[in-house]
Amino acid sequence: MGTGEHVVVVGLGFGDEGKGAVVDALCADGPVTAVVRFNGGAQAAHNVVVGDRHHTFSQFGSGTLAGVPTFLSRHVLVEPIALATESRELAALGVEDPLGMVSVDADALLTTPFHVAANRAREDARGEGRHGSCGKGIGETAWYALLERRGAAAGDVVEGQEVPGTPGSAPTVGDCADPKALRRKLDALARCYAPLVGDGHSVDELVSLYRAFADAVRTTSGDEVGRLADTGRLVFEGAQGVLLDEHRGFHPHTTWSTVTPDNARALLGGRSARVLGVTRTYQTRHGAGPLPTEDAALLPRFPERHNGTGEYQGAWRAGHLDAVLLRYAVAACGGVDGLAVTHLDAPTSWVATAYWADSTRYTALPDRSDPTGFLTRCVPELEAMPDPVAWLEGALGVPVAVTASGADRDNYSVRTPVPR
Repeated sequence: MGTGEHVVVVGLGFGDEGKGAVVDALCADGPVTAVVRFNGGAQAAHNVVVGDRHHTFSQFGSGTLAGVPTFLSRHVLVEPIALATESRELAALGVEDPLGMVSVDADALLTTPFHVAANRAREDARGEGRHGSCGKGIGETAWYALLERRGAAAGDVVEGQEVPGTPGSAPTVGDCADPKALRRKLDALARCYAPLVGDGHSVDELVSLYRAFADAVRTTSGDEVGRLADTGRLVFEGAQGVLLDEHRGFHPHTTWSTVTPDNARALLGGRSARVLGVTRTYQTRHGAGPLPTEDAALLPRFPERHNGTGEYQGAWRAGHLDAVLLRYAVAACGGVDGLAVTHLDAPTSWVATAYWADSTRYTALPDRSDPTGFLTRCVPELEAMPDPVAWLEGALGVPVAVTASGADRDNYSVRTPVPR
């Protein structure tokens, strides 16, 4: 991607494109000052394999095994208990003082056990109409933070969800160093969610745990990204995929997070960066939601090492590469400067170049009030794709900068700098 430029890594699908391994490859390829997480939270599952070491990154940046520290920006939803667990896993792999490699913006929202329990309770209640949540409390954390701004009260319906009790101010990472403020906010959170999840969590215990978290990681305020950017190269690591974006995805099967590069660009404050869009050679998604090119025959052909059926995510699904959705994702990003193409060892040899619906051929998504419904009933038009790299470069008009033909770091190649 060029040795001195900041890079924003974003998934162009429904997640699971290979973003973590791409971030690791970029960090191993040249000097990187920090990996900046710019969306999502503990639901990320970014697999990195380096020889006999494998880790599924959740909140730590995927450059950790390459020795690159992590900054969790204000746009990340931080779950301290899960972060401590992940730290122990990394220490077992030989990473020295993992928590010492992490800094966190004080304004980042806290995801608590109350959020997780509420998230799972709502998804369980949906039954056959499940949205496809990871069950990690991400949407609930973002939703609760909206309540104060909306002036919500018990019984109100906000973003399609009933408020179970009277909300208070949403707790943040900065509150962890102030036990009095933290306790007040956690008490309000517990009371709000009690009608939905009961009294299963101790506020006293959480205050103690979060106080220890505040002592273990460096908390920052102000323009930390600007400071880091002025000292060296940054790699921004996105979570999930653009097709799940809260604004540009296909509701209700979306995340409560901005997946497009918008947050990263805002954090950079006008500094330039290259956007690297990541795609497999075929389409995947976890659980509910439309997947126009789905083909059950692909699952036995491409055994998945690191993904399977999740209790809340649902089943692992696969389909042929979808150029219609790829173009949509690229446009949602405001364009990309390069592509990372993973799973070149498992190409499907077919790509959807158009859809058929209502006896009409579409080469782009039509402007409709129900795009999710359209994707559910359209029929893809497939054509042969003998060389995925050449096809993608020609179809999207951008160079392929990273390629991967396996899961290990050695299977990743950072090919060319992206021209300005």
